[in-house]
Amino acid sequence: MTITRINQFDALPGRGAELRRFLESLIGTIRSCPGCHSCELLQSIDQDERLAMIEIWEDVDAHRAAAKAIPPSMLQEAMALLAGPAAGAYFHPVPPSDA
Repeated sequence: MTITRINQFDALPGRGAELRRFLESLIGTIRSCPGCHSCELLQSIDQDERLAMIEIWEDVDAHRAAAKAIPPSMLQEAMALLAGPAAGAYFHPVPPSDA
């Protein structure tokens, strides 16, 4: 069963466009990692500084392995744009209940 990773990022005031460009630059790398089914970047309608990335993976291990594909120097670049730590969690599909 696949898992979904949802990450939320809040940029420093006025740095939302920079964070968006940075995250956009990661999408190709993420999508090319083994076990990645999809990766999509979203921007808040109400707050230009808030972005979310939704990734669908074969399993949690595939996501964790892919995280190692991003060079630490790039992660440091992102940290300089963030207002605080990124929030992220794993989710799994909920099968329909028999009602």
